[in-house]
Amino acid sequence: MNLVKNDIIKLNITSATAEGSGVGKTEDGIAVFVPLSAVGDELEVRILKTKKTYAFGKIENIITPSSARIEADCPQFSKCGGCTWRHISYEEELKIKSMRVYDAVTRIGGIKDFEFKDIISCERPDRYRNKAQFPIGRAKDGSAVFGFYSFHTHRIIPCDDCLLQPEAFNSVIEITKRFIDKTNADIYDETTGKGRLRHLYMRLGEITDELMVCYVVNGNGLKQEDELVRMLKDGLPNLKSVIINSNREKTNVVLGKKNRVAYGSDHITDVLCGLKFKISPFSFWQVNRAQAEKLYSKAKEYANLQNEEILLDLYCGTGTIGLTMAENCKTLVGAEIVEDAIKNANENAKANGIENARFICADASKAAAQLKAEGLQPDVVVLDPPRKGCGEDVILTVAQMSPKRVVYVSCDPATLARDLEIFESNGYKTKEVTPCDMFPRTAHVETVCLLSRKDK
Repeated sequence: MNLVKNDIIKLNITSATAEGSGVGKTEDGIAVFVPLSAVGDELEVRILKTKKTYAFGKIENIITPSSARIEADCPQFSKCGGCTWRHISYEEELKIKSMRVYDAVTRIGGIKDFEFKDIISCERPDRYRNKAQFPIGRAKDGSAVFGFYSFHTHRIIPCDDCLLQPEAFNSVIEITKRFIDKTNADIYDETTGKGRLRHLYMRLGEITDELMVCYVVNGNGLKQEDELVRMLKDGLPNLKSVIINSNREKTNVVLGKKNRVAYGSDHITDVLCGLKFKISPFSFWQVNRAQAEKLYSKAKEYANLQNEEILLDLYCGTGTIGLTMAENCKTLVGAEIVEDAIKNANENAKANGIENARFICADASKAAAQLKAEGLQPDVVVLDPPRKGCGEDVILTVAQMSPKRVVYVSCDPATLARDLEIFESNGYKTKEVTPCDMFPRTAHVETVCLLSRKDK
């Protein structure tokens, strides 16, 4: 059966991709990728594009819906590119994410004889994000638009109430809209590079309820800025900080390098695993605080620190993972390439009375090599790299340090699997793997792994 564009075929969906498309196969074994379908769907599908061994289609008719299929509860779902799984049950989403991690570790990494744990689910799959950044534009009628970019575009999909974010952020959007209408504030145009108001960026302390509002502007400030601050103060009793961030570059990067406090403090605080942390616009902070506590608890369990042991936390960011384990070790050494993050890490250690922590500014590979040259012999190494993973140079340096245990926290199953294979070739065994759903309703999944030195 040769598929041709606009063919309509019957298709049973048997699996799903990480990006959210269902997959079914024709009688000839050609895989057809169908967005917004669910495993178990029996469909009529219109073919949109064909390749030699696979094709892309769209749902023309649902003959028999999957038992996992639900009615999407967001009018912008499928348009804004934020959520992936609002059309299936949360239980089904967890199965897909868990299988994605297992398949990566076993197929890409070739890892065998390890314990694979149930995925750590999220008690609150909605309203969990404590950070949001909204591009600002103009609708055809001239009114201000706040929303998210459509998938793979810079077209703003209006969204005044994202179900992943706290309702407090809706109030900030509404106040900002009133300010724009009242003052005819100049909105940035990506195509011309002209205009002033670019993004609205917000952070909320889940435990402290402290709210930060940050405006990204193409310049040093906004006209009638004092009036904006007054409106925010009047409407937001938990307002702690208003910041103007200057970004004059024609770039996709949201934040510029310069901040100015327009009201209140240059940071907010929140609590994670019993510790207080300062959060500035530039600070790395887990967007799902409650789920981060579960993830860090599992990492702490895997580290299994004894009081006289040395912990090395590579890619430490603002020190969150290491500092939550500091009470259980003799010495904590953290390393991170971002200078502001190291400054925050030292401040966080001081604020929480932690005296056995030291933080150095260097990339993971150079930091590991430096500490090895100093003769540091860590008993446990924690790795929490970016999406690209650690890479061979970092792993080889860690392996040469010969820690008893390595705890690897990953945000990408494919690079995790690649790195686990490198560890296994350099004296370490993958003992246990636990997926964690940090970002419900999206395609992302985190994983925490325990590796141990083979001679141990």
